[in-house]
Amino acid sequence: MIIIQLDSEQLSNLIQSSVRKVLKETPPQTVESTEQPEQLLTIQEAAEFLSLTVPTMYSKVSKGELPVMKRSKRLYFSRTELIEYLKEGRKKTNAEIEQEAKAYLSNNKKALK
Repeated sequence: MIIIQLDSEQLSNLIQSSVRKVLKETPPQTVESTEQPEQLLTIQEAAEFLSLTVPTMYSKVSKGELPVMKRSKRLYFSRTELIEYLKEGRKKTNAEIEQEAKAYLSNNKKALK
């Protein structure tokens, strides 16, 4: 290993040329898409995913509580939409509620006077 004193401009040029050399020598790689197509579930699969019975699923669909797609007589559920449905039912922690209350009060000081 040889250590040479270089000023910042020389060091920058050396790094740039080294990176260019490596990029030229490296064969291009195909980047595979990490996005997966949306997964659709049947009513039985969705019921299992939500830990509900099939009759409960039909009840929630008829009440408009679950996001659903219908094609002919079949019902299909988006896995991502079901996850969002579950997240909507999340209860906030006391710290989150307190933080929202403080933000509300600080933004609405005029209403308190």
